[in-house]
Amino acid sequence: MGIDYHGQSMPTSFASCSLTYRPGQTLRDKMSAIRDAGFDAMELAMPDILAFAEADTGTKPDERDFDSIVPVAERIKDIAAGLGLGILMLQPFARFEGWSESLFQRQRQDALLRAKGWMSVMEALGTEILQVGSSDAEGITSSEEELAEDLGMLADMCAEKGLRVAYENWCWATRAPTWRSVWNVVRRADRPNLGLCLDTFQLSGAELADPTTASGYIEGINGERLHERWKDSLNDLATSVPADKICLLQISDGYRMNPPVAGEDEAGQRPRSRWSHAYRPLPCDGGYLPVREVLDAVLATGFRGWLSVEVFDPDKERAVSAGKYTSTAMGSLRKLLSMT
Repeated sequence: MGIDYHGQSMPTSFASCSLTYRPGQTLRDKMSAIRDAGFDAMELAMPDILAFAEADTGTKPDERDFDSIVPVAERIKDIAAGLGLGILMLQPFARFEGWSESLFQRQRQDALLRAKGWMSVMEALGTEILQVGSSDAEGITSSEEELAEDLGMLADMCAEKGLRVAYENWCWATRAPTWRSVWNVVRRADRPNLGLCLDTFQLSGAELADPTTASGYIEGINGERLHERWKDSLNDLATSVPADKICLLQISDGYRMNPPVAGEDEAGQRPRSRWSHAYRPLPCDGGYLPVREVLDAVLATGFRGWLSVEVFDPDKERAVSAGKYTSTAMGSLRKLLSMT
């Protein structure tokens, strides 16, 4: 189906984690709402697979019990096929890279075991992209070379099964919070099945915006200089990243926080992480981030691949039906593209 952009069709996706569960609602209901709104595929979040298993059997499997998760994934694949809905990607795989073998042997082995388990789930789902978020773990290496070695190893593991890795900068990450830093890692790793998952929120959330300030922008630097630096960054992206190294572009906006987010929460979640997980509206719906500027820069690379809506705005989302919300999301995506 796709969405038209100057005579070219760009495929569209919607993230399952962007819809909360209402009483009596199932993953199948989410999937139906996504497909009925005209999206070609969904990003499937691992928590949704676990929730489906619990609703189906009455028992929620442990997140590392892959022998139990794989049959569930096979059933989800069948449902998606019946709806005519693709499964673009499995997400979010976290805290894989950067564990020094000498200092963090247990964490490193756990990361490898999780990776193998997630790949088996991907095979059961029939999806070929694994989203990996840049790690927010404490104590991991600061060496881009070592990070690249780890991502290269993961890409090689995936290549054996015909799978791809999409590495995303999470703006609260410990070592690679910007698009440049994850791109440096991807270039160093230099694997054909390793690319980028770019995100309008994560890009501006790392380099321009700040949920801890009243202005909503990074402070301690002249505002004019900040925006010049931001434009330079987008120009670098547009001219230095090959289109075929971008696996997908995730699209969302961000709310200006009032009051600003102060420090870590009780669970140790960093301000930008808290902001990311609950205050990301649809584009053109009350946010203040330069979503269109990021989209323009990505399109300037020649990218005409997947556009995926990944938002976290539970109050607005719960105020309407799932079908209404996904239809609004498709409308906002069309509006955004018409502005470029």
